[in-house]
Amino acid sequence: MTTTYLYTRYERLWHWAQMLMIMILLFTGFEIKGVYSVLGFQTAVKIHNITGLTWLCSFFLFIFWVFTTGEWRQYIPTTRKMIQVARYYAIGIFKGESHPVPKKKDAKHNPLQRLTYLLLAAILLPLQMATGFFYWFFNSWDAWGLSFLSLGFVATLHLIFAFAILQFVIIHVYMTTTGHTVFAHIKAMITGWEDIEKGVDVEDWEKAGRNNPAKN
Repeated sequence: MTTTYLYTRYERLWHWAQMLMIMILLFTGFEIKGVYSVLGFQTAVKIHNITGLTWLCSFFLFIFWVFTTGEWRQYIPTTRKMIQVARYYAIGIFKGESHPVPKKKDAKHNPLQRLTYLLLAAILLPLQMATGFFYWFFNSWDAWGLSFLSLGFVATLHLIFAFAILQFVIIHVYMTTTGHTVFAHIKAMITGWEDIEKGVDVEDWEKAGRNNPAKN
């Protein structure tokens, strides 16, 4: 193994900020739904709305960062070695096998991660933010010509997406324990330095179109 600086300061800060905001949104959101009463309805709504706006701003900042730094290439989906990676997490990891797609500076995410993060960032999070936005501005629907929308329908979608995000968080936390040590990935996201296999070359498809995006 060799220690490599894999995650920049911004990536780490953004990651932990996202985790904190998502946890606050889930906690206050479920209280608003009446699952429990800790903060009180009005306080939960206020914190939920402020956190939601902050989350939205940070998301746009992340999109800007991804495209200005070229890191968007790390998220280009591919089916190469997808089956091998899926098999590894289902069977190989319990047999002590090596990961079929080790992390590298130019390829931080394996095929399964690329697809998951792309679906999360391009579909799930925008839909959650959009339904939250419309939920918040319910009183303006008539002025916007959206009186045909049902508040119950939008609220239900918002709740469904919240459960989907919660499911991702649970799986994501579990996956952080699958490194060569239980806390290896978590430590890397704190310090930026991660232990990766020495001498592993980045395959052409893992370069994610750095030379020619059309080929991926």
